[in-house]
Amino acid sequence: MTAVSPRTADAAPDARPGVPIRLEGLTRRYGSVVALDGLDLEIVGGEFLALLGPSGCGKTTALRAIAGFDRPDAGRVLLDGRDVTGTPANKRDMGMVFQAYSLFPNLTVAENVAFGLRVRRRSGAEQRSRAAELLELVGLADRRDRYPHQLSGGQQQRVALARALAVAPKVLLLDEPLSALDAQVRVQLREEIRRIQLELGITTVFVTHDQAEALSVADRVGVMRAGRLEQVASPDELYERPATAFVAEFVGTMNRLPATLADGAVELLGVRRPVAGATPAGPVEALVRPEALVVSAGGPGRVVTRTFSGASTRLLVALPGGVEVRADLASADSQHLTPGAAVSVVPAERPVLVVPQE
Repeated sequence: MTAVSPRTADAAPDARPGVPIRLEGLTRRYGSVVALDGLDLEIVGGEFLALLGPSGCGKTTALRAIAGFDRPDAGRVLLDGRDVTGTPANKRDMGMVFQAYSLFPNLTVAENVAFGLRVRRRSGAEQRSRAAELLELVGLADRRDRYPHQLSGGQQQRVALARALAVAPKVLLLDEPLSALDAQVRVQLREEIRRIQLELGITTVFVTHDQAEALSVADRVGVMRAGRLEQVASPDELYERPATAFVAEFVGTMNRLPATLADGAVELLGVRRPVAGATPAGPVEALVRPEALVVSAGGPGRVVTRTFSGASTRLLVALPGGVEVRADLASADSQHLTPGAAVSVVPAERPVLVVPQE
């Protein structure tokens, strides 16, 4: 599936069409460890693509290969159709933001933002003008004369973002840029990053282990495992129609339930439902999201815990046979379902994803 990122009507004056990136058969080994295993990926010009996966899956190695910091053992990196596999990082016209802010402590905010322009020997007037423009974009125009130690973590990361954008790169690369920040700041900053990316129309690759970050900001998400892509899709497709059991369980919460196949349908929790997608051979299990379970008062199940999360409440329910399920309900509809309450649980009347039994 190919998704082109939307653009805002009031794009920034220096906005330009984003350039496409193609990774062809990237392989990278560190001794006996295979970090990338023949990775193929096409990134549409101007889109926001997130690489998501657990630690050690190869997502940062892929980003470093795109940036030019780490040359693959095999395969190619193409930028706008041009092979840049052997091109040094400083010649690739890319901006990068890391988890660590890496600001110069002896330079002011404005001087940090303009540093790349200074290295490129741009005029002082251009440096000042561009720094002012980018600080306005990231909401720090009134902090231009402060030093990094006078800023919060979120503000420092905004400065790092402005510095990466100051040289008008073709591509923006973000390596876990929010993981060192507090939860509330992370949410605010990821919204800011998305707003800026849409405004500039810049091709952006965002590496994260946080599924909420990936699903909330990206046009498409690539889920990685052991150096390979398990699935690349829009956030809603990834969540609703995962291609593998790994994707299903890594992206969001998933209940893995005993199930059997009969006459083209799947039987689970005492009911029959259509099968979503292909039917695997042999013994199977059903994968059901918490919000796709229907909980009613009275029955063989017992509420173990009740976790309130504002508009929704999650119930942990113990069922006969030692099975436990997590179900999400509207808080207003679940006030009477307290720990110890007897309940019945069935899947909603919709197709159910079935995978081989583990």
